[in-house]
Amino acid sequence: MDFAAVFGRSAPVHIEVGSGKGAFLVGQAQACPGTDFVGIEWAGRYYRYAVDRIGRHALTNVRMIRTDAAAFLRDLVPDDAIEGFHVYFPDPWPKRQHHRRRFLCQENVEQMLRVLKPEGRLQMVTDHAEYYDWTQTVLAGFLDRLHYVRFQPTAGAGTGEWVGTNFERKYLKEERAFYAIAVAKKR
Repeated sequence: MDFAAVFGRSAPVHIEVGSGKGAFLVGQAQACPGTDFVGIEWAGRYYRYAVDRIGRHALTNVRMIRTDAAAFLRDLVPDDAIEGFHVYFPDPWPKRQHHRRRFLCQENVEQMLRVLKPEGRLQMVTDHAEYYDWTQTVLAGFLDRLHYVRFQPTAGAGTGEWVGTNFERKYLKEERAFYAIAVAKKR
């Protein structure tokens, strides 16, 4: 994929995996007009909602795709092309027999490292402690190529929020705990 051709310009590119209704994308794209954003969402109704929301805000620096994120990274994203990944409140697939469906796994982190530019970041937030622990374990296998960095709250985050997504706001009302991780690819 040639992101300059897709967006009609050469700019830093960030990918959000599991965009849901597009709250992060809209807020971040408005705050960072010099950055291009690709949202990946599998669920049809959320994909359509996000596309509509992006269109209502007339954002030209966001594109949505309805596809499998792992296949998209593996097959379409060139090496050293991405400045950042955002994975906010991913499905934790809590049942043991479903763990293989989790996005943040060894194979996908390997692909993210391939496509990230040096010092490119991965940020993740979850409300699921076991998924957080799982992610920490997966990332520990890559500390020769990654280092932990400070999580940067996103442009759409309000007081007491990390990212300002619909899930986060819902879970705040339920007084759930949140777990955030931020790592960057070593030079």
